[in-house]
This record gives sequence, structure tokens and C-alpha cells, in this order.
Amino acid sequence: MFQLSPNIDLLFTEAGESAADRVRAAAAAGFDAVEMWGPTGKDIPALKAALEETGVQLTAQLAEPRMQFMIPPRNHEPFYEGLDAGVKVAQELGCPRIVVGSGTGFGGRKRQDQLDELIEIFTKGVAHIDGSGITLVLEPVNVRVDHPGALLDRTAEAAYIARGVDSPNFGILYDLYHSTVEGEDVAAELANAGSLVKYVQIADAPGRGEPGSGSIDWPARLADLANSGYSGPVGLEYYPTIESAKSVQWIQDLVAKL
Repeated sequence: MFQLSPNIDLLFTEAGESAADRVRAAAAAGFDAVEMWGPTGKDIPALKAALEETGVQLTAQLAEPRMQFMIPPRNHEPFYEGLDAGVKVAQELGCPRIVVGSGTGFGGRKRQDQLDELIEIFTKGVAHIDGSGITLVLEPVNVRVDHPGALLDRTAEAAYIARGVDSPNFGILYDLYHSTVEGEDVAAELANAGSLVKYVQIADAPGRGEPGSGSIDWPARLADLANSGYSGPVGLEYYPTIESAKSVQWIQDLVAKL
């Protein structure tokens, strides 16, 4: 039902430092898709060759540089310049999505003002890459464990921003791990976000390990995801506690039964 897409910066590291070799290892483990973090430090021609050789789809990459949009002096130009470079790589690799974040919140301003400024920033970002075929997906992250200080930690606020941007080329990355750590009701958040969810990532909680290593009720949560109408790829963005090929087997088997 769901196309699972392991993150090659975290998984199949046993294959070596090369992103291309990790793609080949993922393909050998039965995957037809992978995701990655940013392009920096990767041999893009070699990665492209590995994707073409294996027929594996790159589903998402991160925007670079990581931005602190709300911290003075609030110079956003590096973001738009980074989008130009990121789109070029995404197009070369056949990747349809670039993941963007909110950066750290600024205690000297009202939260609502900062959220509204994100709408302005990302509206300009979408216009900046108009015609590229690339979708920007905004990821809220948990502040309780992994990203203390991040501005955007609630799925509902990501939905608010996506509705404000109001573009078919902008949406939400719903990370079930971050949402769970924040104590959100998964079914309710997915229902509220609806078709704004344009990408999904998963990991278990606590620990951010492979599905099956924590306490999340995966049959129920995957049912929530299916019931929400989402049918796109699901990124496996976790820190494996065992060898990569073994760590993916449990979720592969569960998804195959859906």
C-alpha cells in the first residue's frame, strides 16, 4: 500500500560512505525508493548513476542551508539562493520534493507574527521556483527531545502556514515520530491537515529507532494514515538499532499485509 523510502544518510551505512552504494544496498533489500538529507558532501553524478542503474526513486531531499529565519537580522536571501541550487540537484536526480523547516523561534516576537512571516517567506519561495516541478514540504519537529527551540512543533500550525501559502507546490511533511513525541492525536492531526500532507516520515518512539523497536501501535497508526487518504511515499527516517537490512524487515512485512 505504501511505498517505503529509507533515508540513506541513516540506513544502509554498512554499504560504506558512498550515497550511491547505499542506494544499491537499499535496492538489494527490496526498495524502489530512497530519501536523503541535503546534497552537500554527496557525489551527485555517482548518485544519479546509481538511481538510474537500480530504478530507485529519490523521494525527498533537504533544503540547504538550514535557515534561522526569525533570528535577527533576518536575512532570507541565502534561502532563495539555496533553493536555486537545490532545485538543480533535485531535477538532476529526479526528486520531486524539497523539505524545508522553520528554524528556531525568536523569543522577542509574538509567535503568531513569526508564523505569518513564514507564510510570506514560503510564498516567495514557491514563486521563486515556479515551473521547476518541485514541491516544497514543511516539516514541524518535536521540541521535547530532538529540536529544542524550534519554532514549528505543531502539525496544526504547519497546516495554518500551508493554507496561507495556498499553492499546489507547497504542503506538509508529516513526521509521525515528531507528532507522537509531541503528544499529538495522529488521526485528528491527519484529518485536520487533509490533502496538505504531501510527504510522510516515520520512526518509532521512544528512541527514534526502527518501527517495532518502541511503543507506537503501528497497525493502528498506518490505518490512520490510510484513512486520511494519504497514499504517497513514506520515508524511513530512523536510527537503526540493528543492521539496516534487518531493521527494515518488520515494517516491510507489516506494510505488505495492508
